[in-house]
Amino acid sequence: MVERDIPVTVRDGTVLRVNVFRPRGDEPVPVIMSAHPYGKDQVPARAKNRRAINPQYRIMPQPGRVGISAWTGWEAPDPAFWVPRGYAVVNADARGGGTSAGEAHLFEAQEADDYEDLIAWAGTQPWSTGKVGLDGVSYLAISQYGVAARSPEHLAAICPWEGFSDLYRDFAWPGGIRENGFAVLWTTLTARAARIAPPPLRRELARRTTRDQWYRDRTPHVDSIGVPVLVCGSFSDHNLHTRGSFEVFRRAGRALPERPARWLYTHRGGKWATYYDTDAASIRTRFFDHTLRGADNGWDTLPPVRLAVYERGPVPAAVTAETEWPPADLRMRRLHLDGLDGSLQDLPPRATVQTGFAMNGPGLEWTWPVPEDLDVIGPMSLRLHVAARAADDLTLFVGIRKVSDGAVVPFEGSYGFDRAWMSYGWQRVGFRDLDPDLSTDLRPVHTFDRVTPIRPGEVVPVDIELREQATRFRAGDQLRLVVRGRWVHSRNPVTGSFPAGYVRRRGGVAIIHTGPEHPSSLLLGHRPPTGAPGEPWLTSAP
Repeated sequence: MVERDIPVTVRDGTVLRVNVFRPRGDEPVPVIMSAHPYGKDQVPARAKNRRAINPQYRIMPQPGRVGISAWTGWEAPDPAFWVPRGYAVVNADARGGGTSAGEAHLFEAQEADDYEDLIAWAGTQPWSTGKVGLDGVSYLAISQYGVAARSPEHLAAICPWEGFSDLYRDFAWPGGIRENGFAVLWTTLTARAARIAPPPLRRELARRTTRDQWYRDRTPHVDSIGVPVLVCGSFSDHNLHTRGSFEVFRRAGRALPERPARWLYTHRGGKWATYYDTDAASIRTRFFDHTLRGADNGWDTLPPVRLAVYERGPVPAAVTAETEWPPADLRMRRLHLDGLDGSLQDLPPRATVQTGFAMNGPGLEWTWPVPEDLDVIGPMSLRLHVAARAADDLTLFVGIRKVSDGAVVPFEGSYGFDRAWMSYGWQRVGFRDLDPDLSTDLRPVHTFDRVTPIRPGEVVPVDIELREQATRFRAGDQLRLVVRGRWVHSRNPVTGSFPAGYVRRRGGVAIIHTGPEHPSSLLLGHRPPTGAPGEPWLTSAP
C-alpha cells in the first residue's frame, strides 16, 4: 500500500509531507524512516518502459550493482525490500525540501525538532507498532544524530550508513584546510533541490575559518545518543564520511549512565552498492528485527564490530568479528622517518637531516619494506617536525600507498574514484593545537580554535590524523608515506578524484626534520593476517 504526500504538521505549524509504504491489512508494523532535503520523490525515472537509475549513480560509478526499486528515494531505504518483510517505510521531505513547506535549516537544531515530530507522528499511527527506526545514507545518516541524542519516545534504533558527524573537522575544513570541491558542488546542488534559509551555507562554510560556535552549534551531541546504533564506517570515503562515522561508533551514548549498545559495519566497497547489497540489507534486517520487533535472533550476542580487510580493490580478502575498534590484539609499531635515505624504520635514525619541498611541488616520500605478511588496521598518526621557509604557515597533505611488485595498489575511494590510496590525512600547521580530551595516540584531534604562526627558524611538532583503513600486506610489499603541500590527486573529472578539492598555501617551503633531536614518525597498528572471506554477522545467526 502506497500513500503519497501525507501532511504532518510539526510544532511550529509548518506542514511537512511524507510518503508511506506499508503492508496491506490492519496489523500494526514497525517503521523504518528517513528524512532529507533532496526530495523524497527523486526516484528512478521511467524511460522507454523501464526505470533508469538516478543519474548520481552513473556520474559517481560504483564497483558493484546498485539494485533498487522504482519506489526508492535518493540514498533512502528501499520499500520493495522492507515492506515484504513486515515494515512500513516512511520517506519524509525535510523542511524546505520537495513538497514540504518552509525553508531548510541544514545541520541545525530545527531539523532535529522536525524529525522528533515526524517520529512522534509515525509512532502513533494506527498502522504502527510504536517502534520507529531510522535508516539511510550520507545526509540521511547525518540527520539521525541530532534527534537520536534526544531519545524521543518512539525511536527504538538508528542505522546511520556513512555520515560525517563534525561539520568542520569532517566536511568543511579537514585538518584546518578548506575543502572547495565537493563542498561547493553539494551546496550548489542542494540549494537547487531545496529552499534553504539564509545566509547561504556555502558562504558561511568558506568564511568561518576556525571551529567557532557556529560550527559547534551544527555538530550533534553524539555522546548523548540514547538508542541502539548500527553504524556503517567505510574505508572508501576518506574525503567525506569515514572520520565522522567511526567517531560516532566511538562516542555514541558514552555520556549516558547506561550506554546503549553499538555495532560497527566496515567495508571498502562503493557506498551505495554496499548499502543496497543483499548481505548488508540482511544485516540491517537482523538489527531492526531485534531492536524494533524484539526478535530473539542472536543479534545482541554478536561481537560489535564487523571488520573487512582489503588486499586491493573493493572485494575484501577477509571479514572478521571483533570485540572492539580498533581490534584489541593490534601491535603498535612506530616507524621513524629517515630523511637521509627516504626510509621508514623501526629504529630512530642517528643522523639529523633536513629535507624540504615547495608547497606546489611533488613533495617527499618515505618507504617501509614490509617484512612479513600482516594486516595494518585502524587510524594512523603521523608526527612531523616542521619548519617553514618564506612562509609563516603550511598546508600538509598526506597519503599512504600500498606498493606491490613496484606498482601502487588501487582501492575504492570517495565519489566513485577507484584508484584511491590506502589512507589520507590533512593538516594546516598553524592549527596544530591538540584537544587533550578527544585525542589518542592513534587519533590526534585538533581544536581548530586559533592559528599559531610558525616563526622564522622555528621547528614545530605537528600531529596528522590519517583516516581509518584495514589493509593486508604480503612480505615484500611496501608501505609508502607521501607528504605534499597540495592534494595528492588530480581534480580531473575523468582520471582524478573529482570533485574532491582543497585550498593549499600558494607559497613557501616545508622543511621536514628527522633524527634524534626531531624524531618524526608514523604510528600504526598491525597483526598477522586473520579471518577469511564470508559474513560472520549472518553465518552466526541461530
